[in-house]
Amino acid sequence: MLRRKALRKIFITTLTAFIILVISVFPVKFNEKTLNTSLEVEYLTGLGTNTIYLLNKDNLLVKTKIFLDSKDKIEQVRTILDNLKIKDSSNFLGGLYATIPSNVVVNNITYNDNIITVDFSEEFNSISKNKEKAIISSIVYSIMDLKEINGVKILVEGNPLESYPKSKEALPEILTKDIGINEKSNITSRNNITKVVVYYLEDIDNNRYYVPVTKYLNDDREKINIIIDELTTSYIYETNLMSFLNSNLKLENKEEKENVMFLNFNNLLLDHDDKVLEEVKYALAYSVFENYDVNSVVFMVDNNVVDQVNVNDEN
Repeated sequence: MLRRKALRKIFITTLTAFIILVISVFPVKFNEKTLNTSLEVEYLTGLGTNTIYLLNKDNLLVKTKIFLDSKDKIEQVRTILDNLKIKDSSNFLGGLYATIPSNVVVNNITYNDNIITVDFSEEFNSISKNKEKAIISSIVYSIMDLKEINGVKILVEGNPLESYPKSKEALPEILTKDIGINEKSNITSRNNITKVVVYYLEDIDNNRYYVPVTKYLNDDREKINIIIDELTTSYIYETNLMSFLNSNLKLENKEEKENVMFLNFNNLLLDHDDKVLEEVKYALAYSVFENYDVNSVVFMVDNNVVDQVNVNDEN
């Protein structure tokens, strides 16, 4: 019996080592929807995932996932930055591209008081003007999606990055998602300016990805109403971006209670199988999480709960 248990333990350990070797040697294709990982292997190896933001062909940052093989925050950030860095070929996953130039070196990473500080080499100051916002947003948003991270400091050769390198637009000392991502402005007045992040979808190589867009609008309505209006309109500013919300979908009422947002819709939230489409559910949930300090979104139709998404759920 003991011999059988020992052999089984050796077999599992060997299998795990073999799988790790295969993952490291051969490229693994995955997307926002499916990671195709074995839960047993993930438990045995300690593998986890985290969101990173890569560029599509239109220079929009797209939400996707990578594997993390450490629970140490500094090592996790190192892995994130390595995956954001352009290698010999800038193509990362079919149709998605890394952001940080290949000549930029990470000098040091520190983690104190829930703040990550990254010190880059002097080449960081030479990033192009038309990519600087995308590069910095990809770094900040990717790191901020780690648990317990409250902000990111960027240094260049030990000196704080006080502005975008080329445009010289000022940056705060501690960067958060407040800097925006894929920014679009539709402002006609200095009054009633609202910033809202809306998640759309894009089809890339037959895989669907979520694309956050920070919009600046002259609109003083509740943000959730703006989100739904943006996702149900027939006009989307980029022809390659999509929304699956029915144009006649209506939010009847909403309530925030104990870090949960309850959204009560008319019956057009449901598909022909009386379910909420994944693309509808996550586009709304991701948009809510970016704009409200809540941990869950509960979807209701005619005051009946039909679905729920938690902030740590993976799609």
